[in-house]
Amino acid sequence: MLLVLDIGNTNTVVGLFEAGSLKGHWRLSSIERTSDETGIMIRGLIRLAGMDASRIEGAILSSVVPRLEEVWRDAARSYLDVDPIVVSRGIDLGLEVRTDNPDEVGADRLVNSVAAMTKYGKPVISVDLGTAITFDVVSADGAYIGGAIAPGLSVSMETLFRRTAKMPQIALAAPERFIGSNTMTATQSGIVNGYTGLVDFINEGIFSELGARTPVVATGGHAEILASRSSTITHIEPWLTLDGLLILYGRCVK
Repeated sequence: MLLVLDIGNTNTVVGLFEAGSLKGHWRLSSIERTSDETGIMIRGLIRLAGMDASRIEGAILSSVVPRLEEVWRDAARSYLDVDPIVVSRGIDLGLEVRTDNPDEVGADRLVNSVAAMTKYGKPVISVDLGTAITFDVVSADGAYIGGAIAPGLSVSMETLFRRTAKMPQIALAAPERFIGSNTMTATQSGIVNGYTGLVDFINEGIFSELGARTPVVATGGHAEILASRSSTITHIEPWLTLDGLLILYGRCVK
């Protein structure tokens, strides 16, 4: 089995692949833990899922949080007896990073681009709808050329609730109408429809600069909500980052 880890600012997603199939996955808070706590936790999750941690033969991780990266590496070494490959420009990505400052591109953005290109060809756009919304673009000749970054839906909602005295906490869901008849539906309309417009407007701008319409692959916790209204999102891949890690691991150990 292969252990894959995507360490983000808000959540860490853990996956287990066997024979190319995702057998288990967990979404954990990216909080400070010791390597012992982390190792015991992951072994417990694997056991509760009815799998045997001793069958893990390799691991790979992408991280945008350096302090948590080392904790997870230590936990994997001590409790799973594997030393994770760390995604960076130093491994075989299968694509050139053609930006002004290649070293500043987040590992998760590269992983998503690798997965989107492998699944849907090139050029391609991947959109990760998480804590931040990231647009990542692979050119027709297979290079990562950049993208766009915006605050995510949850960040905007939390800011609105925190700064507006009478604003109630609401569930993030797609409203039936643009005209909300109460505070809840008006807020849902503004957030969901507003962000759908943001996603489509940026994608249309990218199409224009590329000179062609491309597949747009959405992932992240809010992908399904926005994709149902978007005119540019063509595919939803809930586990795009984990799939990308699987692809990169195969390149590194071939």
